[in-house]
Amino acid sequence: MKKHIVAGNWKMNKTATETDALIEELLEQDLDPNVEVIIAPTSIHLSQATQATNGSRISVAAQNMHQAESGAFTGEISASMLLGVGVQHVILGHSERRAYFGENDSLLAEKVQAALKNNLEVIFCFGEELSDRQQNKHFDLVESQLRNALFDLPAESWEHIVLAYEPVWAIGTGETASPEQAQEMHAFIRQLLVDQYGNDCAQSVSILYGGSVKPANAAEIFAKPDVDGGLIGGASLNATDFAAIVNGFKS
Repeated sequence: MKKHIVAGNWKMNKTATETDALIEELLEQDLDPNVEVIIAPTSIHLSQATQATNGSRISVAAQNMHQAESGAFTGEISASMLLGVGVQHVILGHSERRAYFGENDSLLAEKVQAALKNNLEVIFCFGEELSDRQQNKHFDLVESQLRNALFDLPAESWEHIVLAYEPVWAIGTGETASPEQAQEMHAFIRQLLVDQYGNDCAQSVSILYGGSVKPANAAEIFAKPDVDGGLIGGASLNATDFAAIVNGFKS
Protein backbone atom coordinates (compact mmCIF):
# COMPACT_ATOMS: atom_id res chain seq x y z
CA MET A 1 0.00 0.00 0.00
CA LYS A 2 1.34 3.44 -0.92
CA LYS A 3 2.43 5.66 1.96
CA HIS A 4 2.10 9.35 2.70
CA ILE A 5 5.63 10.78 2.60
CA VAL A 6 7.04 14.27 3.06
CA ALA A 7 10.75 14.68 2.34
CA GLY A 8 12.81 17.83 2.87
CA ASN A 9 15.63 18.49 0.42
CA TRP A 10 17.93 20.95 2.16
CA LYS A 11 20.13 21.35 -0.94
CA MET A 12 23.38 23.29 -0.27
CA ASN A 13 22.18 24.89 2.95
CA LYS A 14 22.97 24.72 6.67
CA THR A 15 26.31 24.49 8.44
CA ALA A 16 27.02 21.72 10.94
CA THR A 17 25.75 23.86 13.81
CA GLU A 18 22.66 24.90 11.86
CA THR A 19 21.98 21.29 10.90
CA ASP A 20 21.95 20.24 14.55
CA ALA A 21 19.69 23.14 15.45
CA LEU A 22 17.16 22.44 12.69
CA ILE A 23 16.99 18.75 13.53
CA GLU A 24 16.49 19.59 17.20
CA GLU A 25 13.62 21.90 16.26
CA LEU A 26 12.08 19.24 14.02
CA LEU A 27 12.21 16.65 16.78
CA GLU A 28 10.19 19.02 18.97
CA GLN A 29 7.41 19.34 16.39
CA ASP A 30 4.12 17.45 16.62
CA LEU A 31 4.30 15.55 13.34
CA ASP A 32 1.47 13.49 11.87
CA PRO A 33 2.32 9.88 12.85
CA ASN A 34 0.74 8.61 9.63
CA VAL A 35 3.27 10.44 7.44
CA GLU A 36 6.79 9.16 6.77
CA VAL A 37 9.18 12.07 7.31
CA ILE A 38 12.56 12.26 5.56
CA ILE A 39 15.23 14.96 5.58
CA ALA A 40 18.13 15.31 3.15
CA PRO A 41 20.97 17.44 4.56
CA THR A 42 24.12 18.14 2.58
CA SER A 43 26.50 15.18 2.30
CA ILE A 44 29.10 16.24 4.86
CA HIS A 45 26.39 16.41 7.53
CA LEU A 46 24.74 13.06 6.86
CA SER A 47 26.56 11.24 9.64
CA GLN A 48 25.61 13.77 12.31
CA ALA A 49 22.05 13.84 10.97
CA THR A 50 21.63 10.08 11.28
CA GLN A 51 23.00 10.20 14.80
CA ALA A 52 20.75 13.11 15.78
CA THR A 53 17.62 11.38 14.42
CA ASN A 54 18.48 7.91 15.74
CA GLY A 55 15.48 6.45 17.54
CA SER A 56 13.12 9.07 16.11
CA ARG A 57 10.61 8.72 13.30
CA ILE A 58 12.64 10.98 10.99
CA SER A 59 14.73 9.22 8.34
CA VAL A 60 17.74 10.65 6.52
CA ALA A 61 18.32 10.75 2.77
CA ALA A 62 21.34 11.70 0.68
CA GLN A 63 20.86 14.24 -2.08
CA ASN A 64 22.90 12.24 -4.59
CA MET A 65 25.35 9.35 -4.98
CA HIS A 66 27.78 7.95 -7.51
CA GLN A 67 26.92 4.81 -9.46
CA ALA A 68 30.28 3.08 -8.85
CA GLU A 69 31.08 1.09 -5.72
CA SER A 70 34.50 2.76 -5.38
CA GLY A 71 37.30 4.15 -7.50
CA ALA A 72 39.07 7.26 -8.74
CA PHE A 73 36.06 9.57 -8.61
CA THR A 74 37.27 12.57 -6.65
CA GLY A 75 34.58 14.23 -4.58
CA GLU A 76 31.99 11.50 -5.12
CA ILE A 77 30.17 9.28 -2.60
CA SER A 78 29.11 5.66 -3.09
CA ALA A 79 26.04 3.80 -1.91
CA SER A 80 28.06 1.74 0.58
CA MET A 81 29.46 4.94 2.10
CA LEU A 82 25.93 6.23 2.63
CA LEU A 83 24.90 2.97 4.26
CA GLY A 84 27.96 3.14 6.47
CA VAL A 85 26.76 6.32 8.15
CA GLY A 86 23.18 5.11 8.55
CA VAL A 87 21.54 6.72 5.51
CA GLN A 88 18.45 4.85 4.33
CA HIS A 89 17.32 6.84 1.28
CA VAL A 90 18.86 8.64 -1.68
CA ILE A 91 17.39 11.31 -3.95
CA LEU A 92 18.28 10.70 -7.60
CA GLY A 93 17.48 12.65 -10.75
CA HIS A 94 16.73 16.01 -9.16
CA SER A 95 16.24 18.69 -11.81
CA GLU A 96 19.27 20.61 -10.53
CA ARG A 97 21.47 17.53 -10.98
CA ARG A 98 20.11 17.13 -14.49
CA ALA A 99 20.50 20.81 -15.40
CA TYR A 100 23.77 21.76 -13.70
CA PHE A 101 25.67 18.47 -13.78
CA GLY A 102 24.41 16.93 -17.01
CA GLU A 103 22.83 13.83 -15.49
CA ASN A 104 20.81 12.05 -18.15
CA ASP A 105 18.41 9.11 -18.15
CA SER A 106 21.13 6.56 -18.91
CA LEU A 107 23.33 7.67 -16.02
CA LEU A 108 20.35 7.82 -13.68
CA ALA A 109 19.39 4.26 -14.60
CA GLU A 110 22.87 3.18 -13.45
CA LYS A 111 22.54 5.15 -10.22
CA VAL A 112 19.13 3.67 -9.45
CA GLN A 113 20.40 0.14 -10.02
CA ALA A 114 23.44 0.78 -7.79
CA ALA A 115 21.23 2.18 -5.03
CA LEU A 116 18.81 -0.74 -5.16
CA LYS A 117 21.67 -3.25 -5.21
CA ASN A 118 22.88 -1.71 -1.95
CA ASN A 119 19.41 -1.75 -0.36
CA LEU A 120 18.91 2.01 -0.42
CA GLU A 121 15.42 3.40 -0.87
CA VAL A 122 15.27 5.63 -3.95
CA ILE A 123 13.40 8.92 -4.30
CA PHE A 124 13.45 9.40 -8.07
CA CYS A 125 12.84 12.91 -9.42
CA PHE A 126 11.63 13.89 -12.88
CA GLY A 127 9.57 16.60 -14.53
CA GLU A 128 9.25 19.04 -17.38
CA GLU A 129 10.66 22.48 -18.14
CA LEU A 130 8.28 25.37 -18.82
CA SER A 131 8.96 25.11 -22.56
CA ASP A 132 7.87 21.45 -22.55
CA ARG A 133 4.55 22.37 -20.97
CA GLN A 134 4.03 25.35 -23.26
CA GLN A 135 4.55 23.06 -26.26
CA ASN A 136 2.23 20.44 -24.74
CA LYS A 137 5.12 17.97 -24.55
CA HIS A 138 5.07 17.53 -20.77
CA PHE A 139 3.38 14.12 -20.78
CA ASP A 140 5.78 12.75 -23.41
CA LEU A 141 8.79 14.12 -21.53
CA VAL A 142 7.73 12.62 -18.21
CA GLU A 143 6.98 9.28 -19.80
CA SER A 144 10.40 9.15 -21.47
CA GLN A 145 12.20 10.03 -18.23
CA LEU A 146 10.46 7.23 -16.38
CA ARG A 147 10.67 4.69 -19.17
CA ASN A 148 14.35 5.28 -19.90
CA ALA A 149 15.55 5.23 -16.29
CA LEU A 150 13.17 2.88 -14.48
CA PHE A 151 11.03 0.67 -16.68
CA ASP A 152 13.72 -1.98 -17.18
CA LEU A 153 13.49 -2.75 -13.46
CA PRO A 154 11.57 -5.82 -12.26
CA ALA A 155 8.28 -5.24 -10.47
CA GLU A 156 9.75 -6.16 -7.08
CA SER A 157 12.18 -3.22 -7.28
CA TRP A 158 9.26 -0.81 -7.03
CA GLU A 159 8.86 -1.70 -3.37
CA HIS A 160 11.96 0.47 -2.87
CA ILE A 161 11.17 3.40 -5.18
CA VAL A 162 9.29 6.61 -4.47
CA LEU A 163 8.54 8.89 -7.41
CA ALA A 164 8.81 12.67 -7.10
CA TYR A 165 7.24 14.70 -9.90
CA GLU A 166 8.74 18.17 -10.08
CA PRO A 167 7.55 20.63 -12.71
CA VAL A 168 10.87 22.44 -13.11
CA TRP A 169 9.14 25.75 -13.78
CA ALA A 170 7.66 25.60 -10.27
CA ILE A 171 10.88 24.97 -8.31
CA GLY A 172 12.21 27.98 -6.45
CA THR A 173 10.22 30.33 -8.67
CA GLY A 174 7.26 30.95 -6.41
CA GLU A 175 5.10 29.39 -9.09
CA THR A 176 3.20 26.23 -8.23
CA ALA A 177 1.30 23.81 -10.40
CA SER A 178 -2.34 24.02 -9.46
CA PRO A 179 -3.68 21.08 -7.46
CA GLU A 180 -5.56 20.08 -10.60
CA GLN A 181 -2.39 20.16 -12.72
CA ALA A 182 -0.55 18.12 -10.10
CA GLN A 183 -3.34 15.54 -9.94
CA GLU A 184 -3.54 15.33 -13.74
CA MET A 185 0.15 14.47 -14.01
CA HIS A 186 0.16 12.15 -11.01
CA ALA A 187 -2.80 10.23 -12.45
CA PHE A 188 -0.94 9.98 -15.77
CA ILE A 189 2.13 8.61 -13.99
CA ARG A 190 0.01 6.12 -12.06
CA GLN A 191 -1.52 4.89 -15.31
CA LEU A 192 1.93 4.43 -16.84
CA LEU A 193 2.76 2.16 -13.91
CA VAL A 194 -0.51 0.26 -14.36
CA ASP A 195 0.25 -0.30 -18.04
CA GLN A 196 3.84 -1.39 -17.37
CA TYR A 197 3.57 -3.32 -14.10
CA GLY A 198 -0.10 -3.84 -13.29
CA ASN A 199 -2.52 -2.22 -10.89
CA ASP A 200 -1.22 -3.79 -7.68
CA CYS A 201 2.26 -2.41 -8.24
CA ALA A 202 0.97 0.97 -9.38
CA GLN A 203 -1.20 1.41 -6.32
CA SER A 204 1.69 0.60 -4.00
CA VAL A 205 4.04 3.32 -5.31
CA SER A 206 4.02 6.70 -3.57
CA ILE A 207 4.14 9.66 -5.97
CA LEU A 208 5.26 12.94 -4.42
CA TYR A 209 4.80 16.44 -5.77
CA GLY A 210 7.78 18.79 -5.68
CA GLY A 211 7.42 22.42 -6.62
CA SER A 212 7.08 25.32 -4.17
CA VAL A 213 4.91 23.44 -1.66
CA LYS A 214 4.25 25.65 1.35
CA PRO A 215 2.07 25.49 4.48
CA ALA A 216 -0.55 27.58 2.67
CA ASN A 217 -1.04 25.17 -0.24
CA ALA A 218 0.03 21.77 1.11
CA ALA A 219 -3.39 20.60 2.27
CA GLU A 220 -5.06 21.42 -1.04
CA ILE A 221 -2.36 19.64 -3.04
CA PHE A 222 -2.24 16.61 -0.72
CA ALA A 223 -6.02 16.25 -0.91
CA LYS A 224 -5.74 15.05 -4.51
CA PRO A 225 -6.13 11.25 -4.74
CA ASP A 226 -2.88 10.51 -6.61
CA VAL A 227 -0.66 12.96 -4.68
CA ASP A 228 0.93 10.98 -1.86
CA GLY A 229 3.10 13.67 -0.36
CA GLY A 230 5.77 16.20 -1.22
CA LEU A 231 9.44 16.71 -1.89
CA ILE A 232 9.98 20.06 -0.19
CA GLY A 233 12.78 22.52 -0.89
CA GLY A 234 12.92 25.95 0.71
CA ALA A 235 10.11 25.38 3.20
CA SER A 236 11.97 22.39 4.67
CA LEU A 237 14.62 24.75 6.05
CA ASN A 238 12.15 26.07 8.61
CA ALA A 239 10.98 23.54 11.21
CA THR A 240 7.59 25.14 11.78
CA ASP A 241 6.82 25.42 8.06
CA PHE A 242 8.00 21.88 7.37
CA ALA A 243 5.89 20.51 10.21
CA ALA A 244 2.85 22.34 8.87
CA ILE A 245 3.39 20.71 5.48
CA VAL A 246 3.82 17.26 7.05
CA ASN A 247 0.54 17.85 8.87
CA GLY A 248 -1.17 18.95 5.66
CA PHE A 249 -2.84 15.55 5.30
CA LYS A 250 -4.82 16.23 8.48
CA SER A 251 -6.26 19.53 7.23
